[in-house]
Amino acid sequence: MTATPPLFEPNLQPEAILSPQAPTIENGGSPRYVLCFFHDVLSRLHQNGLLRPVGYVASEIGRNPIYELQQPGERVLVVHPGVGAPLAVGFLEELIAAGGQKFIVCGGCGVIDRDIAAGHLVILTSAVRDEGTSYHYLPHSREAFPAPAAVAALQSVVEGRGLDYRLGKAWTTDAIYRETIQRREQRLADGCCVVEMEASALFAAAAFRQVTLGQIVYGGDLVVPDGWDKRAWHERADDRELLFWLAVEAVLAIP
Repeated sequence: MTATPPLFEPNLQPEAILSPQAPTIENGGSPRYVLCFFHDVLSRLHQNGLLRPVGYVASEIGRNPIYELQQPGERVLVVHPGVGAPLAVGFLEELIAAGGQKFIVCGGCGVIDRDIAAGHLVILTSAVRDEGTSYHYLPHSREAFPAPAAVAALQSVVEGRGLDYRLGKAWTTDAIYRETIQRREQRLADGCCVVEMEASALFAAAAFRQVTLGQIVYGGDLVVPDGWDKRAWHERADDRELLFWLAVEAVLAIP
């Protein structure tokens, strides 16, 4: 018997018992994907004829459509990656199996640094690995990192539009109701400014599979010791759609 927790056991054999299967996609896959956490934005763009369903990824909670973005030029596919690190990485694996090579992720986040206003753009440069999925993809370390090419593409697009933003580190956690005062202080000491549930796992899986992935988020609810403030983050429709289009431009800008 070993006392080592399972997450800290070596698990880096390249081949697994179960391999991801590519979903069926009309006219085949694409090397470029936007993973967008905003269901409301995807529904609205679909209703307006800008997104066309061409397949789906599925789990026990149902089907998540794979959309084709209706625009001239190179084909971009768009998917909601689910919520939480395991599901998001599972879908990422299947999209990689379908030929995905370049990914930009856009979503919201909690804010642990009071200086970040609601709606402010943050391009993630790393994420503290306070979740379980990433440890099945990379050796033990405190942080996981996006692809530099994806970060550069996001910076170029955001600066090209003249938008205010910051580069920042995320705290990725599995437990939204265990974001304690002590943990927040630890993560601030680590240099984190936002908190969310998927980034470090997505970064780790993308590095393991040798694909290019980056993420942009916007400041949402305020997670501070003197009280949680929702700040109506989920109602910021303009900010959410802006992030989607920034992600589209950025994924097309990745070399």
